[in-house]
Amino acid sequence: MTKRAKKRSPKTILKLPDLKHSKAAVLNSLPSLISRRSYDHAIRDFIDWYCSEPRLAFNRTVVTR
Repeated sequence: MTKRAKKRSPKTILKLPDLKHSKAAVLNSLPSLISRRSYDHAIRDFIDWYCSEPRLAFNRTVVTR
């Protein structure tokens, strides 16, 4: 018998630890200190806004808003 790998569906609601992990991954991929500062500021603003409305799903519409 072969075991089938479970297909993982993406999370629709992200929590703060997920967002912090994503933020760290993005910032660590940037070579420039200035870019890191700019992205860090923008990501912090986004996370603050996202967490202020707890029932939002995380999708393109939410990110664009």
